[in-house]
This record gives sequence, C-alpha cells and structure tokens, in this order.
Amino acid sequence: MTRIILVFGSIAGSLVALFLILGMTLLAGSDGVGSEAIGYLGMLLSLSIIFIAIKRHRDINLGGVIRFWPALALGLGVAALAGVFYVTAWEIYFNATDRAFMDSYLNGQIAAREAAGATAAELAAFRDEMSAMMELYGNWWFRLPMTFIEIFPIGVLVSLISAALLRNRKLLPHRV
Repeated sequence: MTRIILVFGSIAGSLVALFLILGMTLLAGSDGVGSEAIGYLGMLLSLSIIFIAIKRHRDINLGGVIRFWPALALGLGVAALAGVFYVTAWEIYFNATDRAFMDSYLNGQIAAREAAGATAAELAAFRDEMSAMMELYGNWWFRLPMTFIEIFPIGVLVSLISAALLRNRKLLPHRV
C-alpha cells in the first residue's frame, strides 16, 4: 500500500503543483491573485487520482475487494502526499516572487472593500487586521500548515467518497 501511496500521491501532487503554478502565473487577475474557483477545481481534478489509486489497489492487489477503512487510509495517504507537494510548490512560488503575493492580495481586498462602499474607519480596521495576518503569514511555521489546510480537506472528501463507492465490488469491476 505504501508504494501505491507514493506513486499516486506523487502524481496527484505533481498535478496540483502544476495547477497552482499555472493558476498563479498565467491566470492571475490584475490584483496578482489567481482565481479561487480555478484553483479548487485544479485541486479536485488532481485529487481525483485518489479514486484511481483505491480502485487499482482494490483490483490489482486485493483481488477486487476492499473494505471502507483501508480504502480511506489509502486515500488519505495519497491526499497527504499531494498536500506536501502543494505546500512545497506554494513555498517555491511564494519565495521566488519575493513574497509579493501578500501585498497583491491585501491591495485587491482593500480595493474590493472600497468598491463595495466601505467607510474610511472600516478600511483602517481591515488594514490593521490584515497587517497582523500578513505578519503571521510571513512566518513559515504558520504559513505551511495554513497552506496544507487549503488542500487536505478536499482530499479527505474525495477519499471518503471514493472509499464509500469502491467498497462495492460491483462498481467498476476489474476486467481481465
């Protein structure tokens, strides 16, 4: 099972890292921030590899039968490894761009609030709140888990659904 996690986790992680870098460089808006919808769609597509990993393990290694908990464990392992790839890709991008993401993000959020008609006092309070967040985000010990938390819940969801579906041996049976 470890080999399956390493192989499929690396594939999913490489895909999600590619989506991250492409999204932040090619699809970034005028504020320098990529589309959240495209980002999460890329994560979901990349993490669909979990379904393939569980199915392959069920069909090739286990003779077509897998229980829910082992399937879930396999899926979570793939999701965790993909999350490590995602965090690594984000750290490379974040540091290669001289941490400009936070300034772009802050300016975009302030512009959006101004456009929505926020008062000067509300904008000042928001700036203070975001400055504290930016200071925290500048520390790797805060940034790494926060980045991992972006992707891992999606992996948990895909793992739960895949494990629930693939425990049924009649769903997409292995054909020899």
